[in-house]
Amino acid sequence: MTIAISTSDSPDMAFLGFGEGHLKDAMSALAIQLLAANTNLTYGGDLRVHGFSQILFQLVLKYTPQADYRHTVRVTNHLAWPVHIGMPFDRIDALSRELKGAAQLILLERDGTPMSMEKRRNTPMCIPNEEDWSSGLTAMREFQTSFSNARVLLGGQVSNYKGRMPGVAEEAYVSLSAKQPLFLIGGFGGCTRDVAEVLGLVEPWKRSRKDWDGRKEFTQWSGLDLNNGLTLEENKLLANSTFLGQSVVLVLRGVYNLLHEHHGELIN
Repeated sequence: MTIAISTSDSPDMAFLGFGEGHLKDAMSALAIQLLAANTNLTYGGDLRVHGFSQILFQLVLKYTPQADYRHTVRVTNHLAWPVHIGMPFDRIDALSRELKGAAQLILLERDGTPMSMEKRRNTPMCIPNEEDWSSGLTAMREFQTSFSNARVLLGGQVSNYKGRMPGVAEEAYVSLSAKQPLFLIGGFGGCTRDVAEVLGLVEPWKRSRKDWDGRKEFTQWSGLDLNNGLTLEENKLLANSTFLGQSVVLVLRGVYNLLHEHHGELIN
């Protein structure tokens, strides 16, 4: 299975008693366990220093067995057109070579179709405008959903985003629309908890946000529409738990249940 991870900084970390690095630690722990469970990971972020993409690359290079090194791509980073078109090609090319086959970068065109490294080499840099950001990010998220088998959400900004709604929200929206299995780890607050709240998995709280773009669009779904191999009660527990170990166990349980269902269909 290929699992898409959707995350960004949560505005609720301090309120929940977490420090600045807790979300990155949580994402790292989740990624390690998913890699250990022999799933592949995909992420749709940029390549900023100390960002989530870099953390995933470091993890896969560290935990990929030497025997598999250069032979198994475990992490794929999808770079939306407005992300990579504003970057020097030499930087992209150098990172791609550094990953040595254990992880890969997939550059996308404006419409979300893959773009070859050679074409990107010959395409001049430019500064994307607001429409480029909105359409390009949506196209990337739709392509990533077709590329993956399930998605996990945690944290997520709800302001200062590019696109028609917060990034984590749009990734949830695209997955739900496609009936792709979706896991909501709500214990770190942010956009993930907001989505869980609209789906009826967590109770409203005093910090509840009602006004980010696209939030009302999630009212067409409920906690029964996650299709992730967990029961409704297990999804409520996942959305409410502040214990990372418990959240990881629930995600892995859902993944194993999905694999079991898939193989059962093949056998039948």
